[in-house]
Amino acid sequence: MNLTISGHHLEVTPAIRDYVQNKLERIKRHFDQVIDIAVILTVDNLTEKEKRQKAEINLRMSGKTVYVESLSQDLYAAIDTLIDKLDRQVMKYKSKVQEHGHDAIKHLPDTFEPAATA
Repeated sequence: MNLTISGHHLEVTPAIRDYVQNKLERIKRHFDQVIDIAVILTVDNLTEKEKRQKAEINLRMSGKTVYVESLSQDLYAAIDTLIDKLDRQVMKYKSKVQEHGHDAIKHLPDTFEPAATA
């Protein structure tokens, strides 16, 4: 699994990098078939002061790419919200993959009656 953490108008400190890595352990615990993770942390110059910190993640799995973003006043709160959203989407994808959307033939009731030969 490749992990890329980058900052836009922000320098990514080792503390922020460790915080993101520790939070991503929860995702890897639920679903281990992750190929690539790209995290972008941004400080925007918006006129509204309460939504300046932005965290985005692009997670590639086999067969699907998940994109999640979160805005907050605090960068750590934005990361927490981002991981919560990502966790819900990964769990939803995992349940879809496991269910396969149909029942197996061996679990269907026996309604087939062979035709009588004349």
